[in-house]
Amino acid sequence: MSVIERIAFYRGIRDEVPNQELARELAESKDGEGVKEIAEHLWDKNANVRSDCLKVLYETGYIDPDLIAPYSADFLKLLVSKQNRLVWGAMIALSCVAPLKAEELFESRDLICKTIDQGSVITQDGGIKSLALVAAADKRYQKELTPYLMNFLRKCRPSDVPRHAEFVQVCVDDLNKEEYVAILQQRLPDASPSQATRIKKILKKLA
Repeated sequence: MSVIERIAFYRGIRDEVPNQELARELAESKDGEGVKEIAEHLWDKNANVRSDCLKVLYETGYIDPDLIAPYSADFLKLLVSKQNRLVWGAMIALSCVAPLKAEELFESRDLICKTIDQGSVITQDGGIKSLALVAAADKRYQKELTPYLMNFLRKCRPSDVPRHAEFVQVCVDDLNKEEYVAILQQRLPDASPSQATRIKKILKKLA
């Protein structure tokens, strides 16, 4: 049985378990050829096949980002897909490879920011995490991306502040710490008790 025949669609299974199991096997065996076969079907004419393959890839990326890093250009292309499942799946994949492909993602920052602004919650999560990791990779990238990341923290829903603050924290240093802390303090009054606890934990760590 070829690798592609093992995705959920071809096995006639409607849940994600086969895709997750395949991803784990690909990662643990470092099967680059298998990953390549899956990646080639990101452009399959069948939407279900495309979706399953992307799921396999980002699940593989959670375990071994190096295996899916060669396909970062494909993930970027999928950000303009009309299929929302592919958009947020591609953004998750990008968040897996961002430290490895920081330069490439930085060059595509306008596309990533636009996709975040127009995207679902999952798309925004993957996008902010990706940009923060890119910013953490190089001071030049940090300088360019900090305004967008800080503005997002200022404007996102109160319930989303702790999560996104945790994502952004990876690129916070002496250059942007003051602004970051000020934003979190400004947003504290609108947080629920559990949300406030997470924000205060970040502030305490930075104190």
